[in-house]
Amino acid sequence: MGWNSWDSFAATITEEQARANAVVMADKLLPHGYDVFTVDIQWYEPGAVGFEYRVGVELAMDGNGRLLPAPNRFPSAAGGKGFKPLADYAHSLGLKFGIHLMRGVPRLAADRNLPILGTRYRCGDIADRVNICPWNSDNYGVDMSKPGAQAYYDSVFALIASWGVDFVKVDDIARPYHRNQPEIEAVRRAIDRSGRPMMLSISPGETPLSAAAHVAGHANLWRVSDDFWDEWPLLLSQFKRLADWAPHLRPGAWPDADMLPLGLLALGKRRTRFTPDEQRTMMTLWAIARSPLIMGGDLRALDADTLALLTNDAVLAVNQHGTAQRQLFRIGNQLAWTSRASRSTARYLALFNIGETAEEVGADLASLSIARSARVRDLWTGSDLADARTRFAVTLPPHGSGLYRLV
Repeated sequence: MGWNSWDSFAATITEEQARANAVVMADKLLPHGYDVFTVDIQWYEPGAVGFEYRVGVELAMDGNGRLLPAPNRFPSAAGGKGFKPLADYAHSLGLKFGIHLMRGVPRLAADRNLPILGTRYRCGDIADRVNICPWNSDNYGVDMSKPGAQAYYDSVFALIASWGVDFVKVDDIARPYHRNQPEIEAVRRAIDRSGRPMMLSISPGETPLSAAAHVAGHANLWRVSDDFWDEWPLLLSQFKRLADWAPHLRPGAWPDADMLPLGLLALGKRRTRFTPDEQRTMMTLWAIARSPLIMGGDLRALDADTLALLTNDAVLAVNQHGTAQRQLFRIGNQLAWTSRASRSTARYLALFNIGETAEEVGADLASLSIARSARVRDLWTGSDLADARTRFAVTLPPHGSGLYRLV
């Protein structure tokens, strides 16, 4: 659970904006479990302008080809301090601190053939100039068959460990997964050798199901789709992806449906396009499927309705403590998911209407392993409903959902 800067700031976030968001996060979201604060892509690009990436520009970097926060955007990083001052600030608020990295070695470092720290090898020696990112030109890949390749990754993660980083999102690595598998393994080794525990998230998706065992052994989060935004067709497509991945979830290894595009987004130009019903449906699906909950909107403009959506503790308990999550059925426009409460005999039931008109959606209690009747609580409203006998059903609006606890 946490916050990430991409949906609201793209590549442009500054230290001032980061600190302001961290303050709100610590005050409003941390009490409910949101504790990972992440600065997303291109914090090393002095002139980043938005969602597009400039090509061939100078990047902030040390003499060993390791990227540094651009000091014009992150003044506390000046003098070689890196992200340590900002990480220390996040930690002082009770937050964990995360950053984004691209797979590979900076093209500038390889083209200038900078030395790899502690070795006789150089960045140009390890650069894979063929397997490169198709949407960002900052880095080449790293050819893990070359001497010095692992040492380079080790040096990068040793540096960010010294800054106090707790979470790393490595991009351009989960797709194509099997081609990039040697670099995924290299990143895992580098983290393990860094001397600091760090959660590893890999992007973009979708990660192939054929990699389920490998990815769970090397990453803590992996994306199940490409970038997710506030459009109903994209939300609709996450139902099948999360259902497919549900059997592969385990503690410490989470299929990731991506950030929650809520509130103020896109450099402050607009608010979420999801309707209130669609916002609740997204949160209900993420909760029952146990996807990481990572807020994407600008927290400086956090409104009461969005805050309430994010901080319903009964709903968050489903996400954090549910077990045996699975899709119960998908018939026409009706879907149901279920999971078990970890500390009781209760069952969670999520019902969805993905159609364009109101429909009654329900489930037989026997399908939830409930023999006779059940007490029912609506987790979104906190109200107790009439006892269910053999079946529980509700009428849901178009694109609507409900989340219930039955015992």
